[in-house]
Amino acid sequence: MRRICVFCGSRSGARPEYQEIAGQLGRLLAGRGVELVYGGGNIGLMGVVADACLAAGGGVIGVIPRSLVGREVAGRAVEHAGLTRLEVVDSMHARKARMAELAEGFIALPGGFGTFEELFEILTWAQLGFHRKPVGLLNVADYYRPLLALCDQAVAEDFLRADDRGLLLDRAEPSALLEALAAYRPVTVEPWLREEREL
Repeated sequence: MRRICVFCGSRSGARPEYQEIAGQLGRLLAGRGVELVYGGGNIGLMGVVADACLAAGGGVIGVIPRSLVGREVAGRAVEHAGLTRLEVVDSMHARKARMAELAEGFIALPGGFGTFEELFEILTWAQLGFHRKPVGLLNVADYYRPLLALCDQAVAEDFLRADDRGLLLDRAEPSALLEALAAYRPVTVEPWLREEREL
């Protein structure tokens, strides 16, 4: 893979492990010659993963909506000024579409609503057959345990097929997740729309 998109929080989180693993992921991407694609931010885990990748000699492409350029959070500019390339787009929708276009795989670090939304949208696109790229969760400090349990519950209650649940890879360590993404081979699944069972 030449490029991986990372979804992550614009906050750093409560545990030091979140920043440690974000930095580790950035360095691993650089060491493997994989460009980082992300939301273009200079704050939170976004800033950590980008800074680590850049410091290790990696390439980083940020994609940010025009409405966020020039804003500040706690005295820091939202956008990252030191990237390999920063693309400014017209909307959040355009941002997600552009990141998806650039990337050959996706990783979600811990984050909040924005990270959840990006993750589930890219999974939905995979479920619909709009792309066949691997999607993974970096489950740092078991942060995503409740979310993974929810996915399993959706399968148990027949709102999600097991094949579609398998679209979401998860590992606790960056190197293991990168290996899983590299080894991923998309499977052909039946169309997600099918006739409901007769009651």
